[in-house]
Amino acid sequence: MVSAIAFDPLTRQKEEMMRLVFGIALCGLMTSAGWALDYTEAPMLAERVAAGDLPPVEERLPEDPEVIAPYESLGQYGDRIRFGISGTSDQDSLTYWAGDQGLVRYDPSSNYTSVVPNLASSWETSADGKAFTFHLRKGVKWSDGTPLTADDVVFNMQDLVLNEEWAPTPAIYMAGGEPVKVRKIDDFTVEFAFSAPYGLFLLELANPRALDHLFYQKAYCSQFHPAYATDLDAKLTEAGASDWRVLMVKQCGDTDKTPARFANPDRPSLEAWIVTDEAYVAGATQVVMERNPYFWAVDSEGKQLPYLDYAVGTIYSDPEALLLGAIGGNIDFGMRHLLNSANRPVLSENRAAGDYELYEATSIGGTPAAFYLNLTHKDPEYRDVFNNKDFRIALSLGLDRQEIIDTAMLGVGEPWQNAPFEDSPMYHERYATQYLDHDAEEANRLLDSIGLDPRNADGIRLLPSGRPLTIRVEISTSRPQVRDILEIMVPQWREIGVDLAVTVVDSTLLTSHVNNNDHDAIAWNSQTSWLPGQPPSGIVPLENDSRWGIGWVDWRKSNGERGVEPPQSIKDRLALYYQAQSALTFEERRDYIHQIADIAADEFETFAISKEVSNYGIRKNGLVNPRPTSPSTTQYPLSLMLPWTWYWAE
Repeated sequence: MVSAIAFDPLTRQKEEMMRLVFGIALCGLMTSAGWALDYTEAPMLAERVAAGDLPPVEERLPEDPEVIAPYESLGQYGDRIRFGISGTSDQDSLTYWAGDQGLVRYDPSSNYTSVVPNLASSWETSADGKAFTFHLRKGVKWSDGTPLTADDVVFNMQDLVLNEEWAPTPAIYMAGGEPVKVRKIDDFTVEFAFSAPYGLFLLELANPRALDHLFYQKAYCSQFHPAYATDLDAKLTEAGASDWRVLMVKQCGDTDKTPARFANPDRPSLEAWIVTDEAYVAGATQVVMERNPYFWAVDSEGKQLPYLDYAVGTIYSDPEALLLGAIGGNIDFGMRHLLNSANRPVLSENRAAGDYELYEATSIGGTPAAFYLNLTHKDPEYRDVFNNKDFRIALSLGLDRQEIIDTAMLGVGEPWQNAPFEDSPMYHERYATQYLDHDAEEANRLLDSIGLDPRNADGIRLLPSGRPLTIRVEISTSRPQVRDILEIMVPQWREIGVDLAVTVVDSTLLTSHVNNNDHDAIAWNSQTSWLPGQPPSGIVPLENDSRWGIGWVDWRKSNGERGVEPPQSIKDRLALYYQAQSALTFEERRDYIHQIADIAADEFETFAISKEVSNYGIRKNGLVNPRPTSPSTTQYPLSLMLPWTWYWAE
């Protein structure tokens, strides 16, 4: 029996987004098929079969391949899709195209609020909501032709995800504060068992954050693991790796935040296109991904997917250079790094010259710029100031959001905190709308009242030690709109005596600073929904994108052995989040998340500028099968739009 979770439809201004964002039915476009099809393959693979380099397509496909009816029409083989990559640390752009291939995946027709089979053809959920039994598609093969079995899932989970030597266990794999237990039932059946009910586990499992349950092939990657390797010391020496974890990432990649995922072409993959040489390295200008001859999905006529032979990424020096590539007609489909209101006029003006149309990415919540003070700062003086609620309120009141919207966002936006919108089932009015008014007089009064009244000759307030109150905020080179917003914030905060020093850094370096708790503050865009599949990290410190409380994240992940012990309000929210995970209905989960939001509204730890607005990427004319619009949120990567079903019209 296949289980699925769906939500009631909501009224939205746009009928298409109503259908996509909250779902009106289970997807009828994508189903697993038990009937026999006459399989066909791309000409480039047929040539390899004829040459004896590959087995016939029938032997490469599983017994029950995933059968996908494309969004618009059945396609034809050949050609390539071109996309942009911003530098050699922009691995997410590659991930979007390679795909996130887990046991289940979101159903795009319901905006990913229900799940459909993926590498698991079916599953059962226990009556108490604690155990999930998955049945793998028999005959699926990795890109090197090795069969996929339950041993691969168990290796990923027991030897890596649940191995504290590898990394702290992600919240997705925990319920009731306890990690999941995983066991092999037979070669194609595996069970995930929790100590508490986890009604929304399937939706969490479909999230790309949970990809690590089926990323590493045991046959290949176990040779770098101390539990299996017989010559580990020699491998470490040869690779110049300091320990087995570094070696594993170097040879087998990582699911997140490291270009190493695509650095080793020998790593077996389950993705639609695979890197075939060491292209994604320093100094590279292009990454070519070639069709996976063992990809396990077909269209409804039995054509093995993908339709396109290649996915080709050009590496640009920065987002500005990538924008020039787009308007110059050198990118066939692009959203990442283009979704910036400042880009909208130039993208629109160059449609004819670039032979593309604008592609809408519709926001469902969040903000183009959330401001995260580091409440677990290593400097006690800054930590004390940042943890004063009146200080945070003063900073928010010191912002003239309408000026920021008019100047940096081309007048499109609405003052808003980092929260879901009014038409979301997760909407929380108080959290979304408090402390938005510009009131510099009240901001100054609050700052004076907490002892920050002395100022230096430049008008900057002084900390108790006599140091000027300078907040060093870091932003990523991939977030140019955030930089524009901060440039307007600088003089606004100087009016209330706060010095804002902006530093633009590479995203990899920024992530390192956050993970090591070495930052004052971070500004980042956020597409906040609080829906299943997107942990509410802005209101409870769960993962490393809770940049406002990274020490508390470390404490939670290490069961109190590392990091900073949080205050009771954080502990209360963590307890509520575990209860939300155990909820068996959407309504129960929403109630728990709203209780978390009530506490977060009381504490007011983070603040934002404006509602995120719909932005636009590009879709080259003649490209068939992309859905007409997409929600603009990081929990839904491009790969979930099934680009392996895209093709070029003749």
